[in-house]
Amino acid sequence: MSAPGGAPSPAPRGGSMGPGPNGGNMTMSSQPMSGTPVHSAPPPGPPPPQSGAMSQQNLNQIVIDYLAKKGYSRTEAMLRMESANQEIDGRPLPPLGEDARPKFRKGFELLKAWVEENLDLYKPELRRVLWPLFVYSFLNMITAFYPQDAKQFFDANKNMFLPEHTDDVRKLEPISLPEHVQANDTAKLYRTNKYRIVLSNPAYTNLLQFLESKEKEGGSVMNAILSSYCTVKTMDRASDDRFSFAAMLGQVGAGQFPSEDEGIPGHHPGSAYTGDNPAMAGTLPRLRLGKLPMEQELEEDVRAELADQDAKEPPAAGRNTLVQEFEQMIKKEEDEEAPTRADIPFPPSTARDVAIECMKVRENRDRFKIEGRTGGVGPGVSVCMFTFHNTFDSINCMDFSDDNMLVAAGFAQSYIRVWSLDGKNIEAAYPDLDDLPPANSRRLIGHAGPVYAVAFPPCATKADTNPGDEYVPTNARFLLSSSADKTIRLWSLDTWQCLVVYKGHDRPVWDLRWGPFGHYFVSGGSDRTARLWLTDHIRQQRIFVGHDQDVDCVCFHPNSAYVFTASSDKTVRMWAITTGNAVRMFTGHTGNVTAMECSRDGKLLASADDAGSIFLWDLAPGRLLKRMRGHGKGGIWSLSWSVESTVLVSGGADGTVRIWDVVGSQDSANQGRVIGEGGAGAKLDASNAPASAAAASKKKKKGKDVVVTPDQISAFPTKKSPVYKVKFTNMNLVIAGGAYLP
Repeated sequence: MSAPGGAPSPAPRGGSMGPGPNGGNMTMSSQPMSGTPVHSAPPPGPPPPQSGAMSQQNLNQIVIDYLAKKGYSRTEAMLRMESANQEIDGRPLPPLGEDARPKFRKGFELLKAWVEENLDLYKPELRRVLWPLFVYSFLNMITAFYPQDAKQFFDANKNMFLPEHTDDVRKLEPISLPEHVQANDTAKLYRTNKYRIVLSNPAYTNLLQFLESKEKEGGSVMNAILSSYCTVKTMDRASDDRFSFAAMLGQVGAGQFPSEDEGIPGHHPGSAYTGDNPAMAGTLPRLRLGKLPMEQELEEDVRAELADQDAKEPPAAGRNTLVQEFEQMIKKEEDEEAPTRADIPFPPSTARDVAIECMKVRENRDRFKIEGRTGGVGPGVSVCMFTFHNTFDSINCMDFSDDNMLVAAGFAQSYIRVWSLDGKNIEAAYPDLDDLPPANSRRLIGHAGPVYAVAFPPCATKADTNPGDEYVPTNARFLLSSSADKTIRLWSLDTWQCLVVYKGHDRPVWDLRWGPFGHYFVSGGSDRTARLWLTDHIRQQRIFVGHDQDVDCVCFHPNSAYVFTASSDKTVRMWAITTGNAVRMFTGHTGNVTAMECSRDGKLLASADDAGSIFLWDLAPGRLLKRMRGHGKGGIWSLSWSVESTVLVSGGADGTVRIWDVVGSQDSANQGRVIGEGGAGAKLDASNAPASAAAASKKKKKGKDVVVTPDQISAFPTKKSPVYKVKFTNMNLVIAGGAYLP
């Protein structure tokens, strides 16, 4: 039987055998093997039906009437045929022999042998087609009441998929009845979603030609599965393309190629292995996600400085001393494996590093603590929004300094402007050398194209010092920027001059980020690569290659051992900076990934796309935790985590700042509600939608409704200001920035 939606079934007669021993009026085992042929003496009419058959016939008629009423004409015709034990044109059905059964097993075996005999250039990508064909063939055999055939088929082929799809194979193995398919979560996931496959054009053409040539041997069944249960995306990879399959094979050795965005959306083991070794496929390297241990000398200096501050300013009753807070911050979890200082070299620490670490400890103790939802009520997060006027839609990027004193914006006119957040004049670091008049903003000129990214290095708020104490500056002293001119520039905020021009990308550089401890930074560009840099080296230290399209977003892991890249190919990858190898790949986005941020505890990754969805990933197993929705379409441009890694803030093109509860299951995230966007200044709460907003959406409804999942704690809409940047400060205050576009 075909599905109610009209999708063709690979086995149109698979449903003619009912679950009971007598499907219709014939059986498999009681057919006469000799004697007078059945058609030589046709009975004058059908035998008088028994009461059981009559009730079954009545039931079939009720179902047929329902299908006719709903317009499922093909399904209705098939049911009429099977209930009457006739073909659609009235001919009696022949006995269901071996040749009439769906040829899932034969077609799969033929395709598997053909893949193994194919050209080495196409063999790796064609092998990935076998998994969805195996799963859907097995499930179709179960639903068509061939449990023995399905069991034999599964046992004969499961071993070839165990290395890469261990969890799914184990969960599908117990299935033996159609009822199991409905109750099994993994089977339901595959049955209700289309499996995505990415193939090069030549490989896909060869596959279709082979299936058509073997149509009667089972090729039609495999072709039907591809068309009904799979979404095949073809990509052009010309031989003269520098990033083609052929070019990649020539560069890194035969059998290695970049993996693609494929599978069930959000259901991927996270493996980033790109080789051709079946034993390695699907393997997940063990990650070291713990905190990077502090340099021994730096730790002793920080502890001594904090002890002096505690002696001068004893804490209030019930509050930790700074030394106690520091001990809690550097305490290592027993089950966490962390990188070592030998793995990631850093320059010797300075007095500035000591002052910054001491300020981090003080801010961590005095911060507004966010513990997630309490009794169903979300935390009261405050947002401070900075709006830029008269920009004429020329701002491309924005960043706030960690000391909350400066904001930098990159413009399409190829310059950068830096403002003081408090509106006061920017203090000159060297007044004697600074010949410019005092102002609350400075302009940096040097790029030869639009500026696409700016980034301040790690710094800290200025500490209050007593008279006579030696002052150590902890403010932001540098700024990085990237541009369409293919360069990255390092600017001095003391002299307001360009210090270094980093060249390596051969196309525009879309994004860059500082490492959590400075010294390192990472960039991603239109040349489909991400690059790791050191501030004191003019050439890149690592090149991360694997994405099929532009690398749009980059970010660091909090311990500096890993880098994340997001691409227009809708994948997110995690790379180890010590080896340059990919250790995780996350698939599931249906749009271009526009923002990405790793949690401060190093365990989770949040990625957002231009379809308005935010995905939360668990890094260790490489699994999707949940998907959160609430933003309108147009892109989520910035994400930031709270200090406790329990709350996420986002901002984007829809002109809203939204607060999300990270704690929660995927099930609760799927239960979204439809709301209309509120007016200017209104606050939308995920648990209690304002009646005024709902009434306004009924009166005036220009666009599509936005589905908001229960994970959203609150939303703060602006008037007409797309939000370019959101940031949780170390005190858990949210700073946001955008440009007013009338």
